[in-house]
Amino acid sequence: MSTSGLLLSSLAPFCFLFSFATVLFLASALRGVAPRDEKYYFDGAVIRCRDGSGSFSRDRLNDGFCDCGDGTDEPGTSACPEGKFYCRNNGDSPRFLFSSFVNDRICDCCDGSDEYESGITCPNTCMKDIIAEDRKNDHGLKGADLDKSGALQNKDILDMEDLFHKLTGNL
Repeated sequence: MSTSGLLLSSLAPFCFLFSFATVLFLASALRGVAPRDEKYYFDGAVIRCRDGSGSFSRDRLNDGFCDCGDGTDEPGTSACPEGKFYCRNNGDSPRFLFSSFVNDRICDCCDGSDEYESGITCPNTCMKDIIAEDRKNDHGLKGADLDKSGALQNKDILDMEDLFHKLTGNL
């Protein structure tokens, strides 16, 4: 094996670990951020508070300290009273929560993403909610179909009685 091949094979685990750590950092830094806002947080080294009250460096994003009055710097924590947390709710409808609901030991997001440091494990109920809604809708359709078939049966009975009376001459 050549020296460059040996060097590459020895660097491969390091590169993998570095990539993995970067992905984990970005995932935790972006916690609570809506997909449409992700670009806002990574356009530059300094991020401006949306209300214009100041700016902060990327390393202060979701650090647990409120640097912006509007909560721009803390989308994934409960540090800012005006902050909003974005629940991705994969498999269901995404939604925003008040940041005070983050890590309060109550599962507000159906994917449990709002309780990442509360010490509890929230089951992912996003798909379960959709399946339950589909079942409810299916039962409604079946009930409507049954109502239609019952109405058809009643009409058939009346038509048969009418035919009987016509044939027997009893109108």
